[in-house]
Amino acid sequence: MESPTQTIEQLQKRHADLNKRKIQAETQRDSAKKQLDDLKADAVRKYGTDDVAKLKEQLNGITIANEQKRAQYQAQLDSIDVKLKEVERMFTEGDGT
Repeated sequence: MESPTQTIEQLQKRHADLNKRKIQAETQRDSAKKQLDDLKADAVRKYGTDDVAKLKEQLNGITIANEQKRAQYQAQLDSIDVKLKEVERMFTEGDGT
């Protein structure tokens, strides 16, 4: 399918529009590349690497450690709750005698 015939002015405008879009795309690409480079540098500074697989491993390790700490915290609170109920029971029984 052929395009309709265009005048030189139409072709020049079309060329200018395409060139403008090219420049915008290049600018967006450059901005995205800079942002990616900044994020990689930040990851290296914070986590020692910018390798996605290694970062996932670190995240998994942190998640496991957090779950262990949460479980320990819950167990400690459960233990405190049991002891507190025992003390309350002792005082209640003491008041009844």
